[in-house]
Order: sequence, then C-alpha cells, then structure tokens
Amino acid sequence: MGETGGEKIKKWLGKLTNFTFIACMLVGAYFVLQVLVVTSFRIPSDSMMPSLLPGDCILVDKCSTGARLFNVSDAVDGKEVDIHRMPGWRKFRRDDVLVFNFPYQPGRWDSIAFDVMKYYVKRCVAVPGDTLEIEGGYYRVAGYKKHVGYLTAQRDMAMLPDSGAAHILMETFPWSKRLGWTVKEFGPLPVPAKGQMVRMDSVSWLFYKQLIGWEQRRRLRIDEGGHVYLGDSLIQEYCFRENYYFVAGDKADNSQDSRYWGLLPEPFIVGRAWRIWKSEDRNNGNIRWNRIWKKVE
Repeated sequence: MGETGGEKIKKWLGKLTNFTFIACMLVGAYFVLQVLVVTSFRIPSDSMMPSLLPGDCILVDKCSTGARLFNVSDAVDGKEVDIHRMPGWRKFRRDDVLVFNFPYQPGRWDSIAFDVMKYYVKRCVAVPGDTLEIEGGYYRVAGYKKHVGYLTAQRDMAMLPDSGAAHILMETFPWSKRLGWTVKEFGPLPVPAKGQMVRMDSVSWLFYKQLIGWEQRRRLRIDEGGHVYLGDSLIQEYCFRENYYFVAGDKADNSQDSRYWGLLPEPFIVGRAWRIWKSEDRNNGNIRWNRIWKKVE
C-alpha cells in the first residue's frame, strides 16, 4: 500500500524541519566563529606595504589572545561600552600585525573614543612595560637587543634630512615644542602596563592625559605650577587599569600610527592578522595567486 497524502506531507515537513535546524546550526556556528575565533578584513590602503597590499583579504585570529565581548548595538549607536576579553593562551607580541579599532575621533586626537566601524592594521613595535625610542629613524626598545618593526622603512626614514621632506609630517606625538620629538628622534616613551604606577608631572601629563582621561572618564589637567588634577582632585601618581601598545605602519612615510596619535589601548585590539586568504589587484581586478594563504609576518 502506498503512502497517503497526509503521510507524504508529514515526511516532507520532517525533512524541512531537519533542514531548517541544520541551517540554523550552521549560521549559528558561523557567527560564533566570527565573534570568538576568526574574522576577515580587507586591506584598503598601502600603509602596511609590502607586508600587506591594498586588496589583500586577511584572516584575523581572535582566539589565541582572547576574543572581545561588548554590546555591539550600543557601540554602533556611539555609546560608551565596557569591553571584556575572554581568556587566551598567548599575549600580543612585538612584531605582531594587529587589527584594531582606531582609538580617536576624526580630526580629534585629544581624547580616546571607540569607533566600532573604523578599523586599522599596524605592526606592534612596543608592548606594555617597554620603553620606546626612535633614534635616527630606527625603533629601539630599552633592554631588548633584537630589531623591532619593518627595517627597510626605518632605513628610509634614517635617510631623511632632519628638516624633513615635503610629503612627510616630521612633528609627532605628544605635539610638544618643549620635547621637540620628530619621526627621526622620538622618546624615550614608557608604554604603560596594567597595574603600573607612574608619577604624575608635566611630562607624564603630556604622555598619558588621553589614556587616563579615557580610563577614568574624567579630564586630566595641569596648572601653571605643574600640578596635575584628575577632575578636581590633585594626583601625584596614577595606576593604570589597562595595557597599552605602540603600533606603526610598515610604510613609515605614509602611515597614521602611534608616532602621531599616541598609544593603543588593549581593549581596542580585535586580534592578530594571521593569513591572507584572498588578494585582488584593485587596478585590474586580477587575483594575486602568489599571495593566497600567505602567512602575515
């Protein structure tokens, strides 16, 4: 005896239910992977050439250093959000290529702001607890004998005349005539680590006013006598709540990075660039097959 019409409907409904369940599971797994494990970004500019080219699509490892959790809806609306990082099994290291949310508003480098829609990619040059200098165009980390950053670009910067070049902005963070730092001669700049205590004076105020103002959500100011105030309270030292990093583009003559806007808070870091999964020449649309699955180094 053949199947009745009702039995056929039940059979197809069962298949449809199973298909819908599997599809929902796959979609859910995709979003879990995107949020917690790995995500993809497209490189729009040449600031990381030759390591990354415009048109490269990179996979970003979120998992090893801990994925971020925050209220995405509030972030999109421009509200302040608390960012929490899940446990990972490695820390961000010197020479990691990092993807992060740019920590400042357009045209305003006086205060830190989280923009969930604006991403940058740069190389980590100094990690929390380091003291960084640029000497004659070359990056130096105190007590660390190995070279850091992209060496070829630093050689190019070393060849610049001290007066600069027409296409390069020589003056740098913290934009102080008193210090007179340039892209060739910079620092020393101590990079704060979570729990690190610093003495507050006129120099540390220049270095850290944006960072402390962001952590405390209160303005840090200084009076004519060099006394530093957090809101209305006089402070002589400060203990940092977050880790910070110094990041720089491999194409040093065309990169808006920590040399100009200062230090990067760890909560703003999405993760570590891992591999190039696709690369397309923007001029002709051709696929760069030699870059497919290339490790980002």
